[in-house]
Amino acid sequence: MDWTPWRDEFPIFGSKTYLNTCSLGPLARRVRAAQETFLDEWDAAGAAAWYDRWLDALDGLRERVARVIGASKEEIALAPSVSVALSAIASAIDPPDRPRVVLSELEFPTVAYQWAVKPRAERVFVPAEDGVRVRPEAFEAAVDGRTAVVATSHVQYTSGAIVDIARVARAARAHGALSLVDAYQATGQIPTDVHAAGVDVLVTGGLKWLLGGTGIAFLYVRRELATDLRPTIAGWFGNARQFEFDPRKFEFHGDARRFELGTTANAAVYAASAGIDLVRSIGVDRIRSRTRELVDDLAERLVDAGHEVLSPREPEARAGIVAVRMRDPAKAVRALADRGIVVDSRHDRLRVSPYFYNTPEDHERLLEALRPFRP
Repeated sequence: MDWTPWRDEFPIFGSKTYLNTCSLGPLARRVRAAQETFLDEWDAAGAAAWYDRWLDALDGLRERVARVIGASKEEIALAPSVSVALSAIASAIDPPDRPRVVLSELEFPTVAYQWAVKPRAERVFVPAEDGVRVRPEAFEAAVDGRTAVVATSHVQYTSGAIVDIARVARAARAHGALSLVDAYQATGQIPTDVHAAGVDVLVTGGLKWLLGGTGIAFLYVRRELATDLRPTIAGWFGNARQFEFDPRKFEFHGDARRFELGTTANAAVYAASAGIDLVRSIGVDRIRSRTRELVDDLAERLVDAGHEVLSPREPEARAGIVAVRMRDPAKAVRALADRGIVVDSRHDRLRVSPYFYNTPEDHERLLEALRPFRP
């Protein structure tokens, strides 16, 4: 496949070597155009656009998200961030006889913070293997009859390690616990079927691999579970009687929309929809194949140059993040930026994240710029 037309969709490559999708997907021309469409509708119709266009746009985005993760539209709720989506879920889970929440020590802090502020929650952190990944059997050993939730990332944000979410979900279900997956670093680049995996709850968003920018996140709640959970934070979008505008009457939606809170940022809705359409027009399976080729190429170049790669060695176990141990990764990020190369750092490592629009030539430029930082 000729990837040049897809690379041309992103103007940033005219001035930068962009290898930082794991922090923020670059702006696509069609995403910018979608934002312009929203602004044109706002300008032309004002508040009337809510009923003419924008409510349908919300429903269309729920449908798009459902298709990309193998869910149904009724299992999707919209939120302004993953933190808000997780807060809504966490508010509905507080069984007194099941205080334990099992997490890995590699989770993004938001996943753990939700439970840190719940007085009765007992957090159990599963240790990582060499700071790279947590094996499914470690989760299995940590779950017991007092566990309410088992939470894991689908892709570890510090290493790019892929977690077997189906196996984690089975471990949770075997003990009557719920499985919760943070898929922010996976959706778009890793084929996902939440029904086949048996996942109870999944959070993700448009910021990274879905190329939709900031201000929008997505919550999947398994259909049968959604009607059982009753969040204790609420807003008018979570009310099935939303447009009655009656402060005396609140009735949960009969689907995942009960976890929605306030008015959406519709510019973000339009951007997210355009980003998902772009990803789906290529195909997640095809993107996975392309990204895997790029990651293999980059990891091999880094190892050959003497760098220590803190990502799984097995190609099938790593996603589009390659982590490189460094003495001062923040300094390396600044030095690379001076040469027009955009990457990021976390803890003791440089994070490089090639995606379908990148090329081996991008890797060559990166390796050349990293010469002063070789061990």
